[in-house]
Amino acid sequence: MRQTRIFATFRRSWRLLRSFRFEQTRPDIFYGGLAEDTADLVTALGRDYGVGLDGARVLDVGGGPGYFAAAFARRGARYFGLEPDAGEMSAAGIKLANSVRGDGTRLPFADDAFDVVYSSNVAEHIAEPWRMADEMVRVTRPGGLVIVSYTVWLGPFGGHETGLWQHYVGGEFARDRYTRIHGRQPKNVFGSSLFAVSAKEGLRWARAHNAWVFPRYHPRWAWWITRVPGLREFLTSNLVIVVRA
Repeated sequence: MRQTRIFATFRRSWRLLRSFRFEQTRPDIFYGGLAEDTADLVTALGRDYGVGLDGARVLDVGGGPGYFAAAFARRGARYFGLEPDAGEMSAAGIKLANSVRGDGTRLPFADDAFDVVYSSNVAEHIAEPWRMADEMVRVTRPGGLVIVSYTVWLGPFGGHETGLWQHYVGGEFARDRYTRIHGRQPKNVFGSSLFAVSAKEGLRWARAHNAWVFPRYHPRWAWWITRVPGLREFLTSNLVIVVRA
């Protein structure tokens, strides 16, 4: 996986880490940068697996308000977004021609419909993430790519906006503490729109699909973390699973 390893530099990791502080206050900065990084990552993976983006049909499962569309369009892809929440779809005021409201665990598409199907930071927000992953495989053509990237619960960002340590006490504690301090529930409500998804679960699904896994935001020299049980749960902030359909 030479191209993906070349892409995974410390400089990139540092840039992404610095952008996390804008997720809630300036989502255009955070998600705009994340969209470009995601498109670059998928491009690198495509080169390693022989799946080019130019002219490819790309499905973004849980695409939200559409920050990722322009990034993929600039690389020649035919972008399609799927999002279950109508409010989320319109949150940024981005208008998309190929945006569908639907459920990731029951994708409203035919078998083998896309060349690349990916989800970025979605699995931790649904109760049945591996059902969604199975659906992603179903709608990907033979030889295409399925890419599942999700936030590991025990990693430093598992609690999302509720804090860096509070979720280690418990998801309910982090949720309720945030509500007391801010006078409102967090955007990501534990037990409803945020769930404790482990690295172990992802690796189990990956083994069943002969997938390649690596920590998304780490430089390549730190990828060994995913091979160490226990440690990987705390140090893998985001796990990427890549399946050749």
